[in-house]
This record gives sequence, structure tokens and C-alpha cells, in this order.
Amino acid sequence: MGGQDHTQDHSRDHSKDVAPGAVAGPSPRDHRASRTPTGPLDATDRRIIAILQADGRRPYSQIADDLGIPASSVRYRVQRLEETGVLQIVGIANPLTIGFDRLAMIGMRVRPGTAQEVCRSLRDLPETSYVIMTAGQYDVMAEVICRDTDHFTDLMNRRLHLIDGVVSTDSFFVLEVHKLAYGWGVGAVESSPTPSTGPPSGIDQRPTR
Repeated sequence: MGGQDHTQDHSRDHSKDVAPGAVAGPSPRDHRASRTPTGPLDATDRRIIAILQADGRRPYSQIADDLGIPASSVRYRVQRLEETGVLQIVGIANPLTIGFDRLAMIGMRVRPGTAQEVCRSLRDLPETSYVIMTAGQYDVMAEVICRDTDHFTDLMNRRLHLIDGVVSTDSFFVLEVHKLAYGWGVGAVESSPTPSTGPPSGIDQRPTR
């Protein structure tokens, strides 16, 4: 392998390790990923993130070959990026194929001064996959995933509407998903990814309906 990387790593060489997931990227959808990075990302960090965004299961040994650094350094860098909340490597299930047929965006107007507390309450609901505080027509927005209309109705009437601070809501059912990408923020991957017979792992391939 060419090039040098001086990252410290005192563990064994995990050249055959595989990044344990399907999608990688800086993830605002997980409130746990809120820790402050220990330092700025360098060019190698950004290249690793870009490669994993294209293929979250790419072996560390192949990433090392792409970058010309030891596989142990790749493993160390990925671990550091995960521990500081910069990177998540997760498996993304298609909700429409596992019994969750109702996807919706909920726009909420809240009582002044309560937006952050409302977000914290929404974050704890198992049906929410995305919770944001916004400027404009709505104070808070959330994406929810439910099994069916009855599940959605129960969520709205018995839990979401009872959150302290929520004044009114507007619901927007998702009819078709045309794009949901995770490969943003660090540039394109120049090297060829591991051959795959399936769709790119960074793109949501839910069928249109």
C-alpha cells in the first residue's frame, strides 16, 4: 500500500473487517449523534465518509487500498468518527415491505417558547423517524411511520396531540418516494465501489405506488 498515515492504533490489524451496516453518513436523524467532534475532519476522514456513504458494507481493507493507508488506520478513524457522532453506519429497512404502510410528515404550531421541549417529546415516540425545529409556517416538523390508518389515528389523537405545547397540526401523507439520499456533504467517491447486484445502499429504493 502506498502513502503513510500516522494515526495511532494499538489494536490488531482488522483488514478483513466489514463496516457493519448498509448506509453511512452524518445523521441528523439520531439525537444521540450530538457530541462535539474532537477536531476538524481532514481529507482522509472525508474520503472515508464518502466511500461509506456509497457502500456502508465496504471492507476496511478495500477502503485502505483506495486511500493508500493501513486498514488498521481506517478502522481507527471510523471508530473515532462514530464515537464523536460524526458518522453512523446503520441498516435501513424499507418500511413498506415490513408492515408499515403509512408514512407522513406532520407540521406543528406550538406555544411560544416550547418548541425544543416539544421536539424532545416527539423524539421519544417510536413512530418518529425525523424531528426538526423549523422557521416559517410551522415551528416543528416530524416524519412518522405507522402500520396503518388506525395506528396513525391513535398516534395523533392519543399521544401527539396531548404533548404539552402543541397547538395545531397539519398532516401530509407520503404517496410516493422518489429520492432519499444520504451521500451529501463530503463529495463524490472517485474509486470504484465493491461490485453489487443490488441498488446503491445510500439511496432509499422504496417502490412508488
